[in-house]
Amino acid sequence: MTLDSIRTVAVLGAGTMGNGIAHVFAHAGYSVILRDVETSYLDRARDTIAKNLDREIKKGKVAEADKSQILARIRAVTDMSEIARADFVVEAVPERLDLKLSVLRDADKLLRPEAILASNTSSISVTTLAAATSRPDRFIGMHFMNPVPVMVLVEVIRALQTSDETFQTTMALCERLEKKPVAVNDAPGFVSNRVLMPLINEAAFTVMEGVATPEAVDAVMKLGMNHPMGPLELADFIGLDVCVNILDVLYNGFGDSKYRACPLLRKMVAAGWLGRKSGKGFYSYAR
Repeated sequence: MTLDSIRTVAVLGAGTMGNGIAHVFAHAGYSVILRDVETSYLDRARDTIAKNLDREIKKGKVAEADKSQILARIRAVTDMSEIARADFVVEAVPERLDLKLSVLRDADKLLRPEAILASNTSSISVTTLAAATSRPDRFIGMHFMNPVPVMVLVEVIRALQTSDETFQTTMALCERLEKKPVAVNDAPGFVSNRVLMPLINEAAFTVMEGVATPEAVDAVMKLGMNHPMGPLELADFIGLDVCVNILDVLYNGFGDSKYRACPLLRKMVAAGWLGRKSGKGFYSYAR
């Protein structure tokens, strides 16, 4: 599969990452099939994409007249068989190995042999995911950053089996999306989360141990280290459950205690305090 032969892209999962990925592909002119298991998820995704386009219009990044055309390029479906005509597929379901494997295997059976299958996993072994398909040489990691329409980085992760052609096509595709691809090899957490999650985890330990309040921790990192967002604010934005899941992947992958998730994080997740999406995390949010 070459860059110019990609016309239709399927995105599997219409959540925070999935709707953002569908947005940027449609904005770049691709026909997008956005698939999820329930119509309500798809309706919410379309509403989110429309609101994000309105923000881009206000900033002068999208013309008012283009909004309807971009939205028209996105076809929302619940039937997985609808993705069969896709040239390139990005899986963007929650960060659970069992779920990803199930969705990827189903997609793999439907796609043409030459289609490329990508995962937006943020920590799980791309080599393991590739091995579960019949196209390991045409499988790759494509880790977008949240919020997808705003953030320019895409970590492009080669599985052990990924072909040079698949890698080059995916790198070029990122450029066409006006993203900046950075190539990394397959390892737990890749680069982004291998570096970020220990920072978030240690920030949580400082709160648990009474060293400082969340506000103080974030102020030190913003004012002293010039971070645009403090680590605990960022954890709330990502989702504390997601942070714990990624830390577990790192801990299991490396067997190193430095990746052990902070007990406070686990307790907050057990309480349903997941951050922005639940209305409460290290901070409280109006819902």
